[in-house]
Amino acid sequence: MKKIFPVITILILLSLLGLIFFQFLWIKSARDAKDKQVEENIIRAMGDAAMMLTQERSSIIPMTKKSDLLFPSDKLQLQYFKPSIIQRFSHDEIHEIIRRAFNKNNLRNYPFEFLVSSNSLTGERMMTENYYRLYSDSANNKNHVIILEPQSGSSFENLVREEYLSVIVPHQTSIVWKEMIWFIIGAILFTLIITTAFFITIRTLLKQKKLSEIKSDFINNMTHEFKTPLATISLAVDALKNEKVRSNPEKTNYFTGIIKEENKRMNKQVETILQAALLDKQEIQLNLKKMSAHDMIVSALNNIHLQVEEKQGKLEVHMDAEKDLIMADEVHFTNLINNLLDNAVKYSKENLCIKLSTQNTGNQLRIRIEDNGIGMNRETLNRIFEKFYRAHTGNVHNVKGFGLGLSYVKTMVNAHRGTIKAESVLGKGSTFIINLPLAK
Repeated sequence: MKKIFPVITILILLSLLGLIFFQFLWIKSARDAKDKQVEENIIRAMGDAAMMLTQERSSIIPMTKKSDLLFPSDKLQLQYFKPSIIQRFSHDEIHEIIRRAFNKNNLRNYPFEFLVSSNSLTGERMMTENYYRLYSDSANNKNHVIILEPQSGSSFENLVREEYLSVIVPHQTSIVWKEMIWFIIGAILFTLIITTAFFITIRTLLKQKKLSEIKSDFINNMTHEFKTPLATISLAVDALKNEKVRSNPEKTNYFTGIIKEENKRMNKQVETILQAALLDKQEIQLNLKKMSAHDMIVSALNNIHLQVEEKQGKLEVHMDAEKDLIMADEVHFTNLINNLLDNAVKYSKENLCIKLSTQNTGNQLRIRIEDNGIGMNRETLNRIFEKFYRAHTGNVHNVKGFGLGLSYVKTMVNAHRGTIKAESVLGKGSTFIINLPLAK
């Protein structure tokens, strides 16, 4: 598992980076293809517009002067020079012709500015106010120029002066991006989904790895916990086979007492494991009754009193809560207090001192259990309520247990609709604070 996990992580990460890279290339390629298509459509549209502009019209724009009052120079101009595009079409007519050509070539959403000129840059012009401003901003706008050549057979075929049609599409590149926006959003959305799936997969693998390590520790601890009483029972049985022991009632009672105690110890361990299994399946049914929390705490203190005396420690009890009636299951509530007190004894140092106090906070009963034991670091404090987790204290087996006690406490407090939190300073001790709602 230790070797496979980094390989899986690297492979998934490389796949994700490769997917993002090729998505970027695909979007860039699609944008280039779309830009090229728009350029071709604009060129075709300008060709269609040029064809319409160079066709003959049935009526020529009338001159402002009467023909019989023309000067010789005016007559000569009319004889040798044909009317230009600007003379034959108004600004609005040219705009309408270009608009129709754009619509015909799938450019309905593209705005434009145009210029009709006798030269591609200078000369006689027809323009809108924005043309030159847009032309100067060549970074954002593209200018397209086409020569207006009269059609073959037209009376304007011998047009002396060449004319140019210039069309600028403002922000052409931005419009192309806007037309692709849904494709881009779709690509980004699916990339985010895949990225999220990647992180969820890695997170799940990390959890599975952690769970595997915790279960391995649990199996090791369980093996040790059962091996010790079994070895003790085996030695006691061998001793009972001895004739001297069998003939001595006092020694017989001593060894049978050892067998009974070790058997109780094994039963207790099995009961703890079965209880954890029932908690997993949520099959434990609480028998909630209106109970005095102080009475149940006193019962738990009586159970732990002998252990405290063996370590020459002391218990400080301050039951200051005026209201202590809660809805509780007597067995499970007493067990959870027992577990907390048992932990305080297990992880104690010299001069053991356990402080237990109660008080009312609003409509709740607060139970505070404080010890002066070895304490916990930040990582341990964040994980102590996890099933099978045990704090590392150097030797794995120097403290008995499966790492199920605090998980059971957390589950039972939640089942009683309460909350629990832990505070600790490494080397100075730990404090557990339980808040439970008072019975109505």
